Amino acid sequence: MEKYQNEWFGNIKGDILAGIVVCLALFPEVIGFMLVAGVAPIVGIYATFFITAISAFFGSRPGLISGAAGSIALVLAYLVAEYGVEYLFAATILAGIIQVILGLFKVGKLMRYIPKPVMLGFVNGLGIMMFLSQLDHFKGNSILLVLGFIGIAIIFLAPKLTKRIPAPIISIIVITALVLGLNLDAQLLGDLGAISSDLPKFGIPSVPMNLETLKIILPTSLSVAIVGLVESLLTAQLVDELTDKPSNKNQESMSQGLGNMVAGFFGGIAGCGMIGQTIINLNYGGIGRLATFLSGFFMLMSVVLFNQVVVQIPIVALAAVMVVVAYETIDWRSVKRLNVMPRDESFVMILTIGIVLVTHNLAYGVVAGTLTSAVFAAFKMTHFQVEKGTANDEYHYKAHGHLYFASAEKFLDFFVHDFEHEGELIIDVSAMTLWDSTAVEAIDKLISKNKKSGLTFINANKQSKDLFNKNSTHDLK
Repeated sequence: MEKYQNEWFGNIKGDILAGIVVCLALFPEVIGFMLVAGVAPIVGIYATFFITAISAFFGSRPGLISGAAGSIALVLAYLVAEYGVEYLFAATILAGIIQVILGLFKVGKLMRYIPKPVMLGFVNGLGIMMFLSQLDHFKGNSILLVLGFIGIAIIFLAPKLTKRIPAPIISIIVITALVLGLNLDAQLLGDLGAISSDLPKFGIPSVPMNLETLKIILPTSLSVAIVGLVESLLTAQLVDELTDKPSNKNQESMSQGLGNMVAGFFGGIAGCGMIGQTIINLNYGGIGRLATFLSGFFMLMSVVLFNQVVVQIPIVALAAVMVVVAYETIDWRSVKRLNVMPRDESFVMILTIGIVLVTHNLAYGVVAGTLTSAVFAAFKMTHFQVEKGTANDEYHYKAHGHLYFASAEKFLDFFVHDFEHEGELIIDVSAMTLWDSTAVEAIDKLISKNKKSGLTFINANKQSKDLFNKNSTHDLK
C-alpha cells in the first residue's frame, strides 16, 4: 500500500506539469485519429479519459499513457463505415473482454520473446512516423513554417531560461498568442471538427444482442485486442527500460482491457498504450500514476469547462511539440551503431522500421521483425561442429551445437553417410544438446549403424538424456 501511495503522490508537482503537457499533446492526435475512424472527436476524448483513469488505478506501469490511438482507429474505420458507431462501441467492449482474458492467460510473458533489435526498430519507426505525420501541418503557407520553427526553437531554448514551466506549454502559449494576436492564417484545433462539451453518459450499445452481431464485431474485436496489446505491452516494456523498473505485463493487459470495456459503455472508442505521449510524459517528469490520470482528466475537463479556449489552439503549435517528441523518440545511438552491430540485428531493426513506415502499423513491424529474428536464430543454431576429442584415439570425437530438425542432417552427414571406421566410436556430447524427436531419431540411426563396431556417447547433459531415454528404445548414458 505504501508503494502504491508513493506512485500516486510521490511526485505531485512533476506529475501535474507533465499531465498538462501530455493533455495538449493528446488533442491533435486523438482528434485526428477520430476523423480517420469516421466518428466525432468527443468519442476519442471520452475514451482517453476512461482508459487513462483505469490505467492509473489498476495498471502495473506508472507513467504509461494510454488513449485513443491511430492503429486502433484504422482497424475500426471499416466497421464504422459499414455498420455505424454503435457497433464500434460494442466491438470496443468485446475487445476489452478479450484483452482481460488474454491477461488472465499470462499473455504478457510473450514480451520476453521480442528481441532488442525489434524494440529499437519499433521505437525508431515510431519516431520517424510521428515526424512524417506532422509535416502536413507546416504546409500551406510560409507563415506556418516560420511558426513551426519558432515553436521548436522555444522548446529547445526555454529550459535554459527556466525549468519551472514545461517548454511545450510556453511554446504553445507563444504560438497561440502570435496567431490570434496577429490574425495569422493558421488552422485551429476547432477546425478539425466540432468538439462537444457534454459529459460522458453510461449506455449499452444499441445493437441487436444476437449471434449475427457477434459475427460482425468478433473479427474486428480480435484485431483491436491483439494490436492494442502489442502496442501497450511494448510501450510498457520501453518504460521499464527507461526507468529501470519492471512492471507486470499480465496486469497491464487486464488493465488495458478493463479500460476499453468501460470506454465502450461510455461512448468511447477502443485505445491502447501511446508511446509518443508516454515519452513526453517521462521527459517532462511524469513518473507516477497521477500524471497518467491527469492527462486524460485535463483533456476531458478542457473540453467541458474551457471548450471555447481549447478550440483556439493552432494545430501548428501542437505539431511543433510533436516534432520535438519525434526527434527525442528516435534512439540515435542505435542508428550510429548500425555499422558495428551484427549484420542480422541491423537487418532486423531496418526491416522493422521499414514495415512500420510502409504499413503505418507498429504491430506489423514488430511481428515481422520478431519472426525474422527467430529465423536468423534458427540458422545460427544449425551450425554444427565436430572435432577430434583426443589425439591418441582415432575414433574419438567431440560434437558441438544444437541437435534438432534443422541440424540433424549435418550430424548424419558426418557420422553416418560417408563415415567408415573399424574400432569403437566414442562421441563426447557434453557440448551438444538434443532438442526434438528428429534429434532422437538421428542418434538412433547412428547407434543402429554402429552395432557391430560399437558406439559410446559420453558426458551427455540432463536435457539430452531425459529427452532421448523417453523417446528411444536405446539408452543415452
